[in-house]
Amino acid sequence: MLDVRGIHTYYDQSHILFDVSLSLRRGEIVGLLGRNGAGKTTTMKSIGGMLRPKTGSILFEGEEVAGRKPFQLVRRGICYVPDDRRIFSDLTVDDNLGIVHRRTPEWDRGRVYELFPALREIMGRRAGVLSGGEKAMLAVGRALMSGPKLLLLDEPTEGLAPLIVKTVEEQILRLKEAGISILLSEQNLKSSLRLIDRAYIIDNGRIRFQGTAKELEDNEEIRRMHLMI
Repeated sequence: MLDVRGIHTYYDQSHILFDVSLSLRRGEIVGLLGRNGAGKTTTMKSIGGMLRPKTGSILFEGEEVAGRKPFQLVRRGICYVPDDRRIFSDLTVDDNLGIVHRRTPEWDRGRVYELFPALREIMGRRAGVLSGGEKAMLAVGRALMSGPKLLLLDEPTEGLAPLIVKTVEEQILRLKEAGISILLSEQNLKSSLRLIDRAYIIDNGRIRFQGTAKELEDNEEIRRMHLMI
């Protein structure tokens, strides 16, 4: 479904990603794991169209999409959910969902509220006063309104209380059951291992490990070298 081949991405003159390659099959949750500053968000933004790789290829369902604008990728079925949520603080929860222009038969407000019943209870509340967990749910819900095939979830559990983390994990697994493939960027290793089928570890802008969740769980040396703070 997604095949990233040897991308190099820069911020101005700073070389951030070095020959990054990864793949994701339909129906998978794949983890992109690493410490803060390792290159996870840059990779996600390169796939999601916020950054253009200088070299390399990004294939989605066999089509080259490297360098496409974010709105073009949304139309193709790729939606990026950033770690800072970027919801509209002055709008209500319901208006944040409704502002998405791409209507699809697969997702509407009713189905989003079914997935996130807590949002239904606060649908008239302004988004700026929501808790961290509520904002995380709203950001994902708004992305679903575009009918994605692939969700790029950047640090979805960052800053959340443990009880809320478990709720978000359950909802991510429900998205997989609904047929949505997910690339999950995370620092939270324990949470990731409860969700992912396979993992890539990125460190200093390079992929250092790839394997199944079980292989990563069993490899203490890799975890200590590239994930422990």
